[in-house]
Amino acid sequence: MDKNEFFTTWSNLHGGAKIEGIVKTWLQISYASAKFLSKLRVTPNLLTFAGLFFAIALWQFANSWVAALFLVLSLFFDGIDGSLAILQKKTSKFGAFTDSFVDRISEVFWALALYELGAPAALVFVALLATYVQEYIRARSGGLGHNEVGIVTICERPVRASLIFIAIVANLVGLDLVTAIAIIWVAMQNFALLQLIFTSYKTLKN
Repeated sequence: MDKNEFFTTWSNLHGGAKIEGIVKTWLQISYASAKFLSKLRVTPNLLTFAGLFFAIALWQFANSWVAALFLVLSLFFDGIDGSLAILQKKTSKFGAFTDSFVDRISEVFWALALYELGAPAALVFVALLATYVQEYIRARSGGLGHNEVGIVTICERPVRASLIFIAIVANLVGLDLVTAIAIIWVAMQNFALLQLIFTSYKTLKN
């Protein structure tokens, strides 16, 4: 499968989402990595659960220097499993369900890591709730047959991971920024939720 076919398949599986900017950059990295892992006969499900493993490790070692590495590995494996499935032509409804389900569990551990760093529980809860509602709207729209709700909001998983990464690094160098980062996450996530609600309303009312 060449890169253009990969991009087209990915877009179709994500409600016709546009491939541009940071999304295109990530997919180029994802495509190259998936090609390499495919040659090693790695399976998509192995990557899915590797992402969860590193998310749990992140929570357990949130105050350690390895936390940043665990977060990067969790995001990487969580993000590349679907790309590997596309490349190996092993996409299935069960695989998509497993991937999405494990992604949501992984994000709970990401949020718990932020809490371990000192973020107020209320802020972490509100941010995570907005995240889950956003993903539920996407899933529900797809369940109703409206896969075209493919907007990329300002606070997708890579952005959420970046905020937590900044919190980890700030904590390691002695900067007390975790509450401010939690507030930023809440603000961005709720704005992203409004973006998706508005787009979904315009799509579903027709």
